[in-house]
Amino acid sequence: MKAVRLIVIALICLAFGFSSIEATPSPQITFNKDVAPIFYNNCVVCHRAGEIAPMSLLSYKDARPWARSIKEKVVSRDMPPWHADPAHGKYSNDRSLSEKDIKTIVAWVDQGAVEGSARDLPRAPQFPGGWQIGKPDLVLEMPQEFTVPAEGVVSYQYFAIPTGFREDRWVQAVEIRPGNRAVVHHVIAFVVGPDGLRRRGLLNNEGGVEGLAGTAPGEMPTAYPDGIGKLVKAGSYIVLQMHYTPVGSPQKDRTSIGLIFSRRPVRKAIMGGAAINRFFAIPPGAENHQVRSAYTFREDAHILHLMPHMHLRGKDFEFRLVYPDGRERIILSVPRYDFNWQTRYELATPIAAPAGSRVECTAHFDNSSKNRWNPDPAKTVRWGQQTWEEMMIGFVGFTLDRQNLLESTATANRRD
Repeated sequence: MKAVRLIVIALICLAFGFSSIEATPSPQITFNKDVAPIFYNNCVVCHRAGEIAPMSLLSYKDARPWARSIKEKVVSRDMPPWHADPAHGKYSNDRSLSEKDIKTIVAWVDQGAVEGSARDLPRAPQFPGGWQIGKPDLVLEMPQEFTVPAEGVVSYQYFAIPTGFREDRWVQAVEIRPGNRAVVHHVIAFVVGPDGLRRRGLLNNEGGVEGLAGTAPGEMPTAYPDGIGKLVKAGSYIVLQMHYTPVGSPQKDRTSIGLIFSRRPVRKAIMGGAAINRFFAIPPGAENHQVRSAYTFREDAHILHLMPHMHLRGKDFEFRLVYPDGRERIILSVPRYDFNWQTRYELATPIAAPAGSRVECTAHFDNSSKNRWNPDPAKTVRWGQQTWEEMMIGFVGFTLDRQNLLESTATANRRD
């Protein structure tokens, strides 16, 4: 009988073309060859010394102690942080991992998180002076340090920095670097014209100024495509709006801002709009309170980027474009908003918004005890500047179709 069984097994192997019944071993996944390229492309912009992430992932020595935690975070898709629903658009700054990348990281950890050969390690990304945008053409900083008290509520602080520009300059990239990340919650940079600072109450009201850039938890620097820029006129000031949060001991901060000027002729100026609702009241305990806002285009335009903004009770946010003929489409859906990761979603392809189109924003807030970030579920929450209050803003970046600065310049030169 034993001989018969062996013959049967042999016939089965021949029938199916098996020369061996042993499984093919899985290929060895190593940090240097397989994992480092993923980290370099998607993670180290934050996971390096001096940035917001809690640890560096630039080297095997840095990453190895965190291997199991890394696996958990990428499988749950908590990292890298990316919250846009892929069903409603594609974005040029999408930092989410592909299924292939996730499987590679999981296999690396499951196989023992091996380092691999040094010759397989690619060159790490370079961040000159720590700047994500590359070496700035100009770095400006607050005129003096600001001391943040150990406790209490610090009102927004404003610091005016003269640019010293003797001629108009077009800016293509901007990065704000907090001097002390422990106490700097967010920064918004405004461009104020030469006479702007003389206008009474200008800074406190934020009227008559143009937004330049911002930084908030998780927000990446501002960079525009070739041919698009932000105009900073001669003699202008850059004003930094600083939101400080005390941490229990006195701290000092001196934040700086880096600018890269446009290398190529600028065709269009970046414009900004916002769908804002300041008149809401979120009831105590409400788990899914809805707030809506809208922004209407007065001219034909193309949308380049979108950015939702809420505070700790923010739950989800949707941008819907409604055309003049009544057609509508969702252009961004963030089903799981995370206040700790403020993201500006750069559209892979600009979206046409004819004059009369509206960007309608719908947000939901969780003011219940189920929200672990909720400062006080027993409180009615309204608009306010501080983190424990709320905001509802849908920022929209766009260009105007009618604008062609190259053509305008050529026409002016012909007239001269």
